[in-house]
Amino acid sequence: MGVLYGYKKTLNFLLGLVSGFFLVMFLSGLISATLLHLFPVLEPFLRYVGTAYILYLALAILKASYSFDASEVKPMRYLHGLVLQISNPKMLVYAFTLFSTFLAPFAGIVSSLLLIVPVLALTAFCATSTWTLFGTTIKTYLHSARAKMTVNIILSLFLIYSAIELLGIL
Repeated sequence: MGVLYGYKKTLNFLLGLVSGFFLVMFLSGLISATLLHLFPVLEPFLRYVGTAYILYLALAILKASYSFDASEVKPMRYLHGLVLQISNPKMLVYAFTLFSTFLAPFAGIVSSLLLIVPVLALTAFCATSTWTLFGTTIKTYLHSARAKMTVNIILSLFLIYSAIELLGIL
């Protein structure tokens, strides 16, 4: 959306995304603690599922193409971002992986979640804002097939690194 419409027209959508992010993270923190307490054998399973999904995303990004015709689609609004984030399977895998591995000691403790989740949401807003601004900035360069492939390769490599980190290989 940043590539098509710029930052200003994308801001409402980003606010919806971050609101959905907050809600999913908070609920995932509560739910993952309960699940891991009842079924501790789920932790390695969630780690592997999360890793597999991240690798799938890396492959999808590597194959991604871009469309720059803004007349095809209207800018999405707050509600679109909120619903997209709440129903996003990547978000759910990320949230459960995060709270079942890296933040497991804090999951399920409401006071901890009320401190951690807003920081995560603010970080997510900054990241998606940066991503949107980056898209707005590089729009002119992405008409080149070579530039598209370079961006896709770099993003895929970051995801592969994240998957390796999640497995604890490095």
